[in-house]
Amino acid sequence: MFEQTLMFFQQSPTAFHLFVVIFSLIIGSFLNVVIYRLPKIMHNNWTLECREFLADDVNNTPAKKITALSLSKPDSTCPKCQHKIRFYENIPIISWLFLQGKCSQCKNNISIRYPLVEATTGLLSLVIANQYGVSVETLLLLILTWGLICLTLIDFDHMLLPDQIVMPLLWLGLLVNITGTFVSINDAVIGAAVGYMSLFSVFWLFKLFTGKEGMGHGDFKLFALFGAWLGWQLLPILILMASVVGALMGISLMLFKNHTREQAIPFGPYLAIAGWITLLWGDGIWSWYLIQIS
Repeated sequence: MFEQTLMFFQQSPTAFHLFVVIFSLIIGSFLNVVIYRLPKIMHNNWTLECREFLADDVNNTPAKKITALSLSKPDSTCPKCQHKIRFYENIPIISWLFLQGKCSQCKNNISIRYPLVEATTGLLSLVIANQYGVSVETLLLLILTWGLICLTLIDFDHMLLPDQIVMPLLWLGLLVNITGTFVSINDAVIGAAVGYMSLFSVFWLFKLFTGKEGMGHGDFKLFALFGAWLGWQLLPILILMASVVGALMGISLMLFKNHTREQAIPFGPYLAIAGWITLLWGDGIWSWYLIQIS
């Protein structure tokens, strides 16, 4: 059955692309849950750990009740009226359009970000399926893409790059390259080490001269992740693209959003976007860049 399905998709690229889009839209709906809940779960865990560590100091202090939370429980509800979201109210994009972006009970606005995340997940997945076809590479890059979408938005919202997402993807990059799926295992290992140590060194040099922390430790791990998938050769063009986009965004925020130079902006999203582009078109971009500077 599995082999027949693969053969069918190979013979009918349109059916394969349609399947990938529909499945990715469903995944995008789940990513919305991860993006919203994972930081809350992390905060709850940190709070419990701090209470345990500081038990003697807080025994006589009333503790705020922490509601049990996971990616699956409790069921999704409207934040205003607590209406339980029914399955037919949670169909990617379609439900949001049908409900006109409002809760079916209290008519509270539902953020347009939810369908945008679902649509973006479907679109990026389609790009990968179109470029790599019915292959193991497509499956692996889809997993990576979905993880990067989560990391991008969590970092935008909370200035966090959770190890729960970054580290499994980093190790996956090393494992898939044991057989040279994207690069040789030697290049992958060196890439992971160079990715981490390069930003680690920049971090400490910046802190040594300014006394301030210029980036978070999650950025080191995210750059190491791309080193594991891409090898070390494409890391220069990746960091160049991420730095340029990050600098332009920082200037725009200062000009139009009244940000000050002291206010931190997340660097992870620019690394994630530049890394995803480099994964798909890095060799062509690097060749074009070398021609321009030669």
